[in-house]
Amino acid sequence: MGFSAQTVFDVFYPEDTPLRRLLYRHSCQVRDKALEILRQARNAAPALDPRLVADGALLHDVGVGRCHAPGILCVGSEPYITHGLIGGELLREYGKAAGMDLEAYARICERHTGAGLTRRNIMDQKLPLPERDFLPETPEEKLICLADKFFSKSGDMQEKTLATARHSLEKFGADTLERFDGFCALFGISLP
Repeated sequence: MGFSAQTVFDVFYPEDTPLRRLLYRHSCQVRDKALEILRQARNAAPALDPRLVADGALLHDVGVGRCHAPGILCVGSEPYITHGLIGGELLREYGKAAGMDLEAYARICERHTGAGLTRRNIMDQKLPLPERDFLPETPEEKLICLADKFFSKSGDMQEKTLATARHSLEKFGADTLERFDGFCALFGISLP
């Protein structure tokens, strides 16, 4: 049996719960935005795999269910900042058990938080993560990270403007905003 992102999503969120509906809506928003950016940047963007983008976007937040974030219906026990790392671990374990290489999807999970997290960010903020870089490296990782910043799992879940997305990252420091702006430039998005 071949890989299906929908099947993998359903493995981790099999019940029709409010969390599953919220997460699925958010993941589809991110997928659709990433594919829209890709279509618009066809000539400006680096060559990348649209299927990996679509499937990776659907799975990028698969780890949130194990986190404690009641405002977005997550009633697990882990800190929310760890959801990417948890998602990466879940996909690696599932892939190994199913005889599939899901490393590209695991990396998307781990590297989409903020505009990526550096070892220095983790150390300075004393984040409950391994002290290493979690920065998007491949074009697919960068595109999903970028698209994710246009949507929140809380509030009205409407698409943010570019200015609002940039503003939400400013509080994390100049390096974070600079990485986000670099993703915009990579995919031909003009900054305000």
